Amino acid sequence: MFDGFEDERIDVGEVELRVRHAGHGLPVLLIHGHPRTGSTWHRVAPQLVDRGFTVVCPDMRGYGQSGKAKILADHSQQSKRVVAADMVQLMDELGHTTFATVGHDRGSYVALRLALDHPDAVSRLVVIDGVPISEALARCDAKFAHDWYHWFFFAQPDKPERAIAADPDAWYASKARPESMGAENYQEFRHAIHDAATVRAMLEDYRAGLGVDRAHEEADRRDGRTVRCPTLFLWSTRDDMEDLYGDPLAVWRPWAADLRGHSIESGHHVAEENPDDLTAALHHFLS
Repeated sequence: MFDGFEDERIDVGEVELRVRHAGHGLPVLLIHGHPRTGSTWHRVAPQLVDRGFTVVCPDMRGYGQSGKAKILADHSQQSKRVVAADMVQLMDELGHTTFATVGHDRGSYVALRLALDHPDAVSRLVVIDGVPISEALARCDAKFAHDWYHWFFFAQPDKPERAIAADPDAWYASKARPESMGAENYQEFRHAIHDAATVRAMLEDYRAGLGVDRAHEEADRRDGRTVRCPTLFLWSTRDDMEDLYGDPLAVWRPWAADLRGHSIESGHHVAEENPDDLTAALHHFLS
């Protein structure tokens, strides 16, 4: 994986981030989701480099081989605001004061927060398979509660850690396959889900989501704060964005004036399942 990429640990203040980066040209930050690491982009990142971009693929704080912060009572150490600040510091350390940002799944919430909190840093925003947390919760019905029960289970103290630790492969890896993910990506994923500190930090992501992250987004809406840069929303045809929201672009329109988007034929982990079409969509939008 990531042939020709630098693989470093970079101090961003409270934690060190594991990051792979390569290329010359417009910098693009790729932010993974749960329960993946930066390696989920291993089929997309080299293609973007070949197309003339500088590509940066970190493990978010708490995830993969990046540092774990001290857990706070309100879980704000894993808030999207704090993770976004990590990313700005990381990109600055790599010499990029402005950059395009792409976020998938939980990483889409970090990408949104980056664009809202650091508008001068984010030149273009891409969000994949996720709507703002506050929007999802405002629309929560019996279907959402049934299909996305993990949001609420993960927010409970202690019990999710115990359930996952009993058999991480049964919890996470039953739907993951080395054939579809790539052998090295799969092994990195399995290493993460078998690390108790990583599992707890990933759960803290969800605990922050239902609390401080939701509050931050609701404050944005009250204050009329929106994304200032061009924004692209992509969703997987075999995920549940359309089942949950009908036209998912309608959910995003109040958040970004310059919005466009379309679906990609794929399951949820689009960077692994359909990297060619995803790369083409990113190249077209970012160029």
